[in-house]
Amino acid sequence: MSVQEPTLISFLLHIAGAAALLIWAVRLVRTGVERAFATQLRQSLRRASSNRLIAAGTGTLAAIFLQSSTAVAVLVANFVAKGGLVPAIGLAILLGADLGSAVVSQILLIKQAFLIPLLLLGGVGLFLRGSSSTVRQSGRIMIGLALILLSLDMIRDATAPMVGSTGTRAVMAYLGRDLVSAFAVGALFAWAVHSSVAAVLLFVTLTAQSLLPVEGAAAMVLGANLGGAFIAYVLTLTAPAPARQMIVANLFLRGGGAAIILLIISQNPDLLHLLGSDPSRQAINLHLAFNMLLALVALGLIHPLSRLSAQIFSGAADPEARALTEISALDPNAVDRPRRGLDSTARELLRMGEKIEGMLNAIGPLYVKWDSTAAKAIKEQDQAIKSIHFEVKLYLAQIGRAGLDADLGKRSMELAAISAALEAASDTIARSLLQLAKRLDTEGVAFSEVGRQEINDFMDRVQSNVHLALNVMMNQNPAEARELVEAKEKVRAVEQKLQRNHLGRLRDGLTESIETSSIHQETLRSLKQVNTSFSMVGYPILAKSGDLLSSRLA
Repeated sequence: MSVQEPTLISFLLHIAGAAALLIWAVRLVRTGVERAFATQLRQSLRRASSNRLIAAGTGTLAAIFLQSSTAVAVLVANFVAKGGLVPAIGLAILLGADLGSAVVSQILLIKQAFLIPLLLLGGVGLFLRGSSSTVRQSGRIMIGLALILLSLDMIRDATAPMVGSTGTRAVMAYLGRDLVSAFAVGALFAWAVHSSVAAVLLFVTLTAQSLLPVEGAAAMVLGANLGGAFIAYVLTLTAPAPARQMIVANLFLRGGGAAIILLIISQNPDLLHLLGSDPSRQAINLHLAFNMLLALVALGLIHPLSRLSAQIFSGAADPEARALTEISALDPNAVDRPRRGLDSTARELLRMGEKIEGMLNAIGPLYVKWDSTAAKAIKEQDQAIKSIHFEVKLYLAQIGRAGLDADLGKRSMELAAISAALEAASDTIARSLLQLAKRLDTEGVAFSEVGRQEINDFMDRVQSNVHLALNVMMNQNPAEARELVEAKEKVRAVEQKLQRNHLGRLRDGLTESIETSSIHQETLRSLKQVNTSFSMVGYPILAKSGDLLSSRLA
């Protein structure tokens, strides 16, 4: 027994370390893709509204790039919440994303020894020497892929000595017999690590090492599908009803389907042999076959399922919850403690920015169909933003009455400047963009197909930058602050290009472009102004890090 104990401790330590590296590496790839290609992903997902097959295919590709169906679900939930997609099409995208995550698991199990050093060498080189954010994030993606492969090798090495261990094999054999417990373990593990891809890779690798019986691996893989769908459910608990309806429908399909397949396998375990001769291949192929079958069957039922989930979830919001979100972060008891007071001001500015993000998300649908209720809500939100800006100015003035040292005084001025910039963004949305959307309805005109696509894509770009700005406000990360300021120049260049495209359509005599010319051009300029206002968040951070010259980025 004294000989076995250190071996068991060493095994658990190595497995835990390898699993932690696997989870982190999957996240590294996902964040790299999100930072480098967020705008392109948003545009692709929004364009997928033409039919359910295109929507599912787009979801599959998005999940392959992001290596996460959950990340796709959160993005799609945002589109559905702001009216950019109907819940049924959103559900089709999620079904495709589930299939995409299964394809990712197949790809990452390919064993090629030369890939790890090659990916590390290329990834580190791009990340350290890249001249643009996209190149650096591409390096991050390559490093993440290399670490995923490395973590799987670590799992194989850690489990190899334990193949003959009586205790380990007894635990694994129990999971092979008690499929319900294995299913629950798989679901809980996938939810805990927030990645069904990482969970499936771990289970299949244990099976390949002859530690986990194929029946137990199959149950845990099916459980990971339930856990993966539950992650998105938890992350969207506060989302509007249409977005939650879509997420719940996907949870019902994926979790319920997994439970049905588990019941079939428990009664007929020999069916697994149809999926391959090797136990690990049977487990991973089950994951792919399940999600492929689910997508094929459910795509024909997305509209009835959406209607059913709509009946389950109402759009009524809790008034007490709404009241809680209106509590100011400005602490009157911290006026005599400047550092704490400035921290509470930063929190209030983050709340201010989130409100403006909601206004920007709500303005897009008004360009398609005017809604007086939504327009009134945007105007009321603008008044709330103006009130917050006024309170922030008074609060900072109160903090400064007793005098501040140089550093705190500089921070106070920076926060005041950010507050003014955010208030300007709110004003642009409520006065300019809202009026332009109203003109489309009043004058009975519409953008040309190309013009409408350009406006939507440009709005997606600005919304991505606004989201990035809010992240920078929270984490104060110099790298993301630099990315935010660089994005300002990209937006300016894109706006100029789109203005030239519009003038070209005018020269060609396109009727829709002529009728909506001033609205189109003013919309682009207003969106650029909103983007510029939010980019102000990054300048103080870059000034401290030395990445900002007197007039431009270093």
